[in-house]
Amino acid sequence: MAMLDILEFPDPRLRQVAAPVTTVDADARALAEAMIETMYAAKGIGLAAIQVNDRRRVFVMDTSPGQDQPQVFFNPEIIERSGAQVGEEGCLSIPGVVADVERADAIKVRALGLDGQAFELEADGLSAVCIQHEIDHLDGKVFLDRLSPLKRRMLQKKYQKHRQQA
Repeated sequence: MAMLDILEFPDPRLRQVAAPVTTVDADARALAEAMIETMYAAKGIGLAAIQVNDRRRVFVMDTSPGQDQPQVFFNPEIIERSGAQVGEEGCLSIPGVVADVERADAIKVRALGLDGQAFELEADGLSAVCIQHEIDHLDGKVFLDRLSPLKRRMLQKKYQKHRQQA
């Protein structure tokens, strides 16, 4: 499999809205496999196609304790949300920056799997956060967008400093 390059904020391509996957074919499955490999290599738990400069509506994640249970979501949509939680989030596209973000505590998501078949998944905790984070990417948003303007500016300055030192 080929490793993919992960776009870094503030790359304008991260602001694009992903287009639905019309068919889960060999090409779409190959993209998902390459994304899984890239996510693991980058030590992440989730990765959206937009982050690797592909405009298809797909993300991968693995929130399992052993990082050995990757999941693939084509055309994901959240159909139920409940509760609220605040937790620390980071992003492979914004390395070195973390912030507390409020998200729904439990969700139900509908998507297509690698086999092209529709499925629904109920998730809570870290899995729910990861799914919401990755769907935000597919909608052209980054987690910084969920912060107050003051906190966002502060973290953007911190990130710019981090990039200059790297």
